[in-house]
Amino acid sequence: MKIFTAKQIYAADQFTLVEQNISSDELMERASKELFNWIHLRLQGSQVKICLFCGIGNNGGDGLALARHLWEHGYNFEVFVINFSEKRSRDFLTNLERLKDRKIWPNFISQDTELPSLNPEDIIIDALFGIGLNRSPDQWVERLIQLINNSGAFVVSVDIPSGLFMDQAVKNAKGVVMANYVLSFQFPKLIFFLPETGIFANQWEILNIGLSQKFIEQTEAKFELIGKSEALSYYIPRKKFSHKGTYGHALIIGGSYGKIGAVSLASRACITSGSGLVSAYIPQCGYVPIQSSLPEVMVITDKGEKEITEVSFNIVPDVIGVGIGLGTAKSTQKAFSEFLGKSHCPMVIDADGLNIIAENKSLLKKLPPKTILTPHPGELRRLLGHWEDDFDKLQKAIVFSKEYDCILVLKDAHTIVVYEGKGYVNSTGNPGMATAGSGDVLTGVITSLLAQKYEPLKAAILGAYLHGRAGDMAIENLGYQALTATSIINGLGPAFMDLFSLPPLDTETEAKEN
Repeated sequence: MKIFTAKQIYAADQFTLVEQNISSDELMERASKELFNWIHLRLQGSQVKICLFCGIGNNGGDGLALARHLWEHGYNFEVFVINFSEKRSRDFLTNLERLKDRKIWPNFISQDTELPSLNPEDIIIDALFGIGLNRSPDQWVERLIQLINNSGAFVVSVDIPSGLFMDQAVKNAKGVVMANYVLSFQFPKLIFFLPETGIFANQWEILNIGLSQKFIEQTEAKFELIGKSEALSYYIPRKKFSHKGTYGHALIIGGSYGKIGAVSLASRACITSGSGLVSAYIPQCGYVPIQSSLPEVMVITDKGEKEITEVSFNIVPDVIGVGIGLGTAKSTQKAFSEFLGKSHCPMVIDADGLNIIAENKSLLKKLPPKTILTPHPGELRRLLGHWEDDFDKLQKAIVFSKEYDCILVLKDAHTIVVYEGKGYVNSTGNPGMATAGSGDVLTGVITSLLAQKYEPLKAAILGAYLHGRAGDMAIENLGYQALTATSIINGLGPAFMDLFSLPPLDTETEAKEN
C-alpha cells in the first residue's frame, strides 16, 4: 500500500474530482459517511455523548458533516467549532449552513471563550486540523488540546491526530492530540510509523473514500507499507523436483566467548526459514554448544579459542550472515576487515559487524553491492552520526544507502527497509519482540531468503515481514512479556503458513451491505 505525502494526497483529491466529475463537497460527503458508518457500526445508537471538535478548514468540514449524520440517526452529540483563524474553507461553510438549516447550533470557541467540560465517559471526535497544518497551534488551542488529552475520554481523530505535521517532526508535543484511534482517509500516513510521531496514534484504520485508482496506480510513492498481500507477492514457490542444494548454502559467521547463543539463534532461524544448508563459523569455544543443540547445522571453527581471529573456510557458501555476537576485539576487527576484502558473495551484516564498520568507515567500500545492513537505532546512529529527528534520520539513511549501494534494514517498532531512495515500512511486529536475540533471528531469516535466491531487496522486505509476523503469532499464546527469540523462531512456520490463509470475514463490510 502506497504512503503518499500531503501534496500527493491533495493531487489525488483534485484528480478524482475531475475524473469522476464530482464536487469537493461530494467528496467530503463520502468521507463523512465513512466516518459515520465506522462509528454507527460500533455504537449502534448508543446514547453516550459524542463531542465533536471541529476546525474551520476541510478537516472541520468533515466533522460538521459527520454531526449531521449523527443527528439524522438520533445520536447524543455536541459540536464545538474552534475559531483559530478568520479564514474558512468553502466546504466547511457549506456544512455549517446545513447544520444551521436543521436547527443544530454549534458552540463557537475562541481565544476568550471558556473551555467546555469533558467527561471520561464521552467520545471525542478530533477534527481540528488536517494534513495541511504547517505550524504549531496557538497557545489557547494548545490548552484545548490538553483538555482533550487529559479528559480520559476515548478520542477518535479524523485523518490524522490534530497538531501533527505530515512531513516534519513535532515541535510542541503539548499541542498534539493523543488519539486512541485514527480514521485515515484512503492512505496510511508515514507519521503513523515513526517513533516520535506514531505515539500520538495508538491505533489507526483506513477508510476508503473512493479516490481515483488510476492516480494511485500511476503515482510513485517514496514509501510503501508492506502488508500480507505485498509480502505474498514476493514469495517464491518451491518446485517438486528440487533438493537441498536448490535452496542454497548459508554461512553464519559470529560468536565470541559468552555470545555463542547469538549464532545459535541466527543459525536456527536460518534453517527454519528454508535454507537448504546452514553452516556456522565460530570460535572454538562454541563448537560443543552449537554441534549439540543444532543437529541440522554444520560447524566450522576458527583458530581462536574465545574469539574469531582469522576467517578461513573451505566451503563455497551462497550467502553469508556475519556479525552476530562477534565482539570487537582487535584481532576480530582485523579478521573481519580482511574477510570483507576477499568475500564477494551476497551478505547480511548485523550487530558487532556494524559496530566494527562504524569505527572504520573505510570498510564500507569493501562491501559487495546490495549488502544488507540490519542496524538497531544505536547501531544506526554509529553508522550515520547524529540526526535531528526521525525525518532527518530517514533522509540520512537514504543518502547512506545510495552512497554505498547497500540495503538498510532500520529495526524499530515498524522496521523500514531503505534502498534506491525508497522506504518499505513493515506492518508486522509487536512490543514483545523488544527482547534479546530478536535481531539475531532476523539476520538468520534474511540470510536464509538470500540463500534461496530471493533478490536482496525482496529478501530484506519479506524477511522483516515474516520475522514480525512470527512474533505476532507467537504472542497469541505467550503474551508480550514471555516472548523470547526462540519463540519467534517457533513462530516462523506459522508465519509462512499465514501468507496463504484466507482473511477473516469482513463483518464491517457485510453490515454496510445489509
